[in-house]
Amino acid sequence: MYYASPHYSSYSYDWKYLIILIVLFIVSLIVQGLVSSQYKKYSSVRALSGLTGAQAAEKILLARGVTNVQIKCQGGQDLSDYYDPRDNSINLSKGVYYSDSVAAMGIACHEAGHALQQAESYGPYKLRRAIIPFANVSSRIAMVFILAGFILSIWAEHLRFIGMIGVILFAVAVFVQIVTLPVEINASHRALKLLGSEQILTQEELPKAKKVLTAAAMTYVVATLTAVVQLLRFASLFARRR
Repeated sequence: MYYASPHYSSYSYDWKYLIILIVLFIVSLIVQGLVSSQYKKYSSVRALSGLTGAQAAEKILLARGVTNVQIKCQGGQDLSDYYDPRDNSINLSKGVYYSDSVAAMGIACHEAGHALQQAESYGPYKLRRAIIPFANVSSRIAMVFILAGFILSIWAEHLRFIGMIGVILFAVAVFVQIVTLPVEINASHRALKLLGSEQILTQEELPKAKKVLTAAAMTYVVATLTAVVQLLRFASLFARRR
């Protein structure tokens, strides 16, 4: 009877892990291409309301009674828009701030959705903000501990705990990405709901804006899956060293 050697099993698993990462990398490229193509496509579709992205964002904020949010043109590249909770501002690229396209409406109002989350103390958003400072630090030093733990445990098994500290630190960063998913999905849901109820976009235009936001949300899904796969891999490496 044939028995696979431990070395063979280990390398077999390594190849599976590598294949999964390659697949996720290819998927991420496809998703990024989809985001660019959807944005380009619907950036040329003008909304019947004639509002710009900045005006649309302001309108849905006012519809919820939020008046203390600044809407700035940050002059960055397309798809570099973001909400900054530190000064309670929505920062839009020129292609979104001044544009009256369906894509600009969707993106600007998505960022306004984050401002509404802040104003309404949305649970997952508050949790994400609370742990981001620690996650930013842990993500920087996690690999140092993981690498050190892996190397040192070759000579001294009891030093394995150093690598496990790195895994725990990496897990914090992964947790932030997992929490980010409902935050982003909720912001898009708020945006689409208010774009319709405030008659900023017509019923025919809403699905077009939704395609842009759905494609953008997929980038977070792929990034989270990649991070989870890496976390499981690191955890398994140290579990197998017992």
